[in-house]
Amino acid sequence: GVQMVESGGGSVETGGTLRLACRASGYTSTITYWAWFRQAPGKVREGVAAISKRGETDYTTSVTGRFTISRDNAENTLFLQMNSLKPEDTAMYYCASALFLRRGFPLDSDEYDYWGHGTQVTVSS
Repeated sequence: GVQMVESGGGSVETGGTLRLACRASGYTSTITYWAWFRQAPGKVREGVAAISKRGETDYTTSVTGRFTISRDNAENTLFLQMNSLKPEDTAMYYCASALFLRRGFPLDSDEYDYWGHGTQVTVSS
């Protein structure tokens, strides 16, 4: 399998910046899609951004233009650069990886096989 460990969460004020990282280990060569999800208390898990093995990216509308997903293949590390943070971005953020997208929806959590344990992001107003 694949093991994933997130880091980089924290507390910032509105308009602040954070960079999340997710280090993967194991059979990472079998993975075709990587993504970040988030879940706020009382809400469903939401797909934030995804990146394919070929570098194609997808973003949920609310973060487009503010967040950037990227990957360092040599280091097996996934990143999420988060700029212009808002209080509504407050959530636990999870990285995930998929062997392949069964239905072709890169921001759907059901597509993903491996998950990290999450890192908390808190944005104060």
